[in-house]
Amino acid sequence: MIYLDNAATTLRKPESVILAVANAMGNMGNSGRGGYADSLTASRMIYEAREELADLFGCPQADHVIFTCNATEALNIAIQGLFGPGDHVISTDWEHNSVLRPLYLLEEQGLELSFVPSDAKGRHRESMWEQLIRPNTKGIVCTHASNLTGNLLDLKKAGRFAKKHGLLFVVDASQTAGVFPIDMKEMQIDVVCFTGHKSLLGPQGTGGLCVGEGVKIRPLKVGGTGILSYEKRQPEVYPTALEAGTLNGHGIAGLLAGVRYVKEYGIQHAREEEQHRMREFYEGVIQVPGVTVYGDYSSWNRAPVVALNVWDYDSALVSDELEVRFGIATRPGAHCAPRMHRALGTEKQGAVRFSFSHFNTRKQAEAAAAAIREIAGE
Repeated sequence: MIYLDNAATTLRKPESVILAVANAMGNMGNSGRGGYADSLTASRMIYEAREELADLFGCPQADHVIFTCNATEALNIAIQGLFGPGDHVISTDWEHNSVLRPLYLLEEQGLELSFVPSDAKGRHRESMWEQLIRPNTKGIVCTHASNLTGNLLDLKKAGRFAKKHGLLFVVDASQTAGVFPIDMKEMQIDVVCFTGHKSLLGPQGTGGLCVGEGVKIRPLKVGGTGILSYEKRQPEVYPTALEAGTLNGHGIAGLLAGVRYVKEYGIQHAREEEQHRMREFYEGVIQVPGVTVYGDYSSWNRAPVVALNVWDYDSALVSDELEVRFGIATRPGAHCAPRMHRALGTEKQGAVRFSFSHFNTRKQAEAAAAAIREIAGE
């Protein structure tokens, strides 16, 4: 099988990740729940993972790295813990439902929302940012890269805008963590939310958020922490404030191995290889009659995603044809990005998304392009 659904999850994991999970399952106890050797081993490993992630994202303190099950949980913690009724939040048409639904839920409770619109190529109308500011605007919540078009947001520019207006800046880095440089200090980001199972090459069920200095987030969950057990309220110190219950220590061990692999392999190296695969595929389909490609390709500095449609064929049927006839795995449909599909005019048809990893080869990218040409009848 040619696996081209890496924007959903990376299928191929480094051997070091697999071995780390297996070793943790056989040798690690429950972190923070005992003073015996196996428990302390788990605690040390988890703190090492916090340190590695803090270094990766420019987070000021390792104990401000909070572990969650995925980016969706991290975004819910950040959004519901920072904003509330009477606040105004600015977001974009690029967002995944993991951003949109928490915002819509708060909107029902009195949050005010505005969205930076996109054009037919999925580009932000940056002139709109300033126009959306209100006296009660409290924050900006946005993705670093669209999971549908691959279009990339300039985090430095967005961070400067946020700080100019005294706003909290929350970033969904699901599509970019591990292959694009993210520095919270340099980019003036208050919260970075990430998932472990994509370009960080960790197991599913891992993710988290990095919290900047002075940012206080209300806990989404409360419960057992292993400290201050006689207190009625959740401890306020990070990371415990936002981590109730037993952590996924086995998964975090795999995530730690994934982050170390990414750093050793080189973020820039991985990004360049992924972008080469994306470009090879794009150039193989862009001139094909009946094929429509979505997104802005004026720059190759973008997430390695190509979304397209073939004639007026349903995207699910095209994706099925790719798998059954050619052994190519892709993602059709709405991609949990309803506002982006409305901007592109693809609500009914959806789109077929091809997303690349540095594990993919030129031969695979060319084979995928050849399959699309054949389906299109070229």
